[in-house]
Amino acid sequence: MIRKVGLAVVVLAMTTSCVSKKIYQDLENKFADLKKERNALADENDVLKTENGTLKTDLDKYKSEAEKLKAERDKLAADYAATKKSLDNLKTAYAALEKDSNDALDANIAKNRQLLAELEAKQKEMAAEQDKLNKLKADLLKSSTRLAELEKIMADKEAALKKLRETLSKSLKAFEGKGLTVTEKDGKVYVSMENKLLFNSGSYAVNEEGKKAVDLVGKVLGDNPDLSVLIEGHTDNDKIMGTLAGGIENNWDLSTKRATAIVNILTANPKVNKANLTAAGRSEFAPLLSNDTAEGKAKNRRIEIILTPKLDELSKLLNEI
Repeated sequence: MIRKVGLAVVVLAMTTSCVSKKIYQDLENKFADLKKERNALADENDVLKTENGTLKTDLDKYKSEAEKLKAERDKLAADYAATKKSLDNLKTAYAALEKDSNDALDANIAKNRQLLAELEAKQKEMAAEQDKLNKLKADLLKSSTRLAELEKIMADKEAALKKLRETLSKSLKAFEGKGLTVTEKDGKVYVSMENKLLFNSGSYAVNEEGKKAVDLVGKVLGDNPDLSVLIEGHTDNDKIMGTLAGGIENNWDLSTKRATAIVNILTANPKVNKANLTAAGRSEFAPLLSNDTAEGKAKNRRIEIILTPKLDELSKLLNEI
């Protein structure tokens, strides 16, 4: 197509140097404009890079051909007077070439318009994708911040739980080896007291030694008012025959009354938040060991005080993530 445009320039030059120079300049300007447009769009659309390379190659060829045509034009201008007949023939050829040239230019303009429309559509798509990316980035930053807050809260809770366990162990050190243990498990602290430390057989009245241990637990609870406290009573699987003192009829009743007895001692401490306490009877259905041996039964007859940090702030963060 560029070769046809070049031939058109030659023919026009033979008619008048002023006119052919104008056409040449117009064509050159149009190609330069296309090149500028291609350069401006190259960074945004890889597809136009290939088109730009083709246009640049054609332009280089055109410049080379233009130089050759210029030399031919000068020669033809010198022979013009002697080639009137040839000029008539060339005029006819020029008309045909002019039509082809215009058709080619129109086709290129239409193609460039199509490419511009496609580029605009791609730009819109890229803008939409960038908006999505920005939103995802903002969401990720927000989630990362919440995760960091969550990790800090969890670390603080874990440290507080460890300190609580250490405080209880230190306070209850005098009862080591007497059926009392302090353990930490699943984000909770368990104070387990065997019945031999607290109650006589079949009774839910706490003995003096047991009261001392429970009072010490109450002091720790008074210093930590934000703990949720569950007091569970547990029995072995020995059935209660008849009605024991105090109207106890079965293991459910006994385990519940024993848990309630512990609550009554704890709440005697005015610093203990009563709203945080829950008493529950588990009867024989949460044993630590098998009830087939006397040792196993002794371990199963127990009170468990389960201390759990309140996780309202943690729950809120988890719901927001």
